[in-house]
Amino acid sequence: MQKHQIIIDNDTAQDDCVTILLGLTDPTANVRAITTVAGNVPFDRQVANAQITLSVAGKLGEVPLHLGCRQPMLRPWVSAEDVHGDGSGGLQIDLDPGAISEEHAVDALIRLTAEQPGEISIVAIGPLTNIATAVVKDRAFVKNVKSLFIMGGSNNGRGNTTPAAEFNFYVDPHAAQIVMDAGFEDLHIVTWDPITIRDATYSRAQYDRLTSIDTPIAKLFKKVCDATLDFNESVGIDGSTHPDSITLAALLHPELILEEGRYRVDVETQSELTMGYSAMAWEKFGLQANAHVAERLDGAAFYALLEQMLHTPSVPSRPVHGLEA
Repeated sequence: MQKHQIIIDNDTAQDDCVTILLGLTDPTANVRAITTVAGNVPFDRQVANAQITLSVAGKLGEVPLHLGCRQPMLRPWVSAEDVHGDGSGGLQIDLDPGAISEEHAVDALIRLTAEQPGEISIVAIGPLTNIATAVVKDRAFVKNVKSLFIMGGSNNGRGNTTPAAEFNFYVDPHAAQIVMDAGFEDLHIVTWDPITIRDATYSRAQYDRLTSIDTPIAKLFKKVCDATLDFNESVGIDGSTHPDSITLAALLHPELILEEGRYRVDVETQSELTMGYSAMAWEKFGLQANAHVAERLDGAAFYALLEQMLHTPSVPSRPVHGLEA
């Protein structure tokens, strides 16, 4: 079986951790690198969360970890700590400096895709600062990427950070627009609304079933997701949300994509009222499409993938403090 060669570009907290775990355990995936970008939680906390996740999967030091842009391009950084806490449920790890590459994430993205043009896909599940910076630094980068799967925006729907904007596009809208204009030949977007809140949100009863599994990976899953589930319920979302991991799943298992449309996607960068809003124009408007936008994903099949992932045995690379609590 030929595996998908992937790089996961993320702001490591909650479902980013789940995405990394899915990439490391799914038999169809070969994770070539993890790259981090400013997003959900303070950057150094993201580094710890990434090492915790890699360690629990037994892969710390085996999968390269590259640190990327610590700030959005033009705007101040905005966190999602009110949603995710520290992103790891209070877990701690004694960092392994040797498991962090000295190569910047942007340089790694450019180098890896240039070494194997047309063979490596990128799953971008945080703000798009690293991806946009790679576009600007090396114009060949766009053509070297096999496919780019983005978790971001809403399909002319509601946001989750402002009424108009989803978090990833809101944090760095300028980067998002650079990526939309860059000319990626195979660009896919998985949205917050409708995809996440309809197809990738699981009730507390479903969540309890997943977290009753007795493996290190399942224990980590519960630790990183508990705070977000509590927050979701407090704002009227009935369950645990998994926008990032279903984005990776859509790449690895395209049969999960039940409906998908071609759109011209642009991201608002000027208006403070609608900053980060994703305008998705369908064919009626006569604009050249730049993205495949998921319109319906198979949430039940994705839930089965999560269950399979959580049953995967692993031996942590180094101790993760609080995992057994």
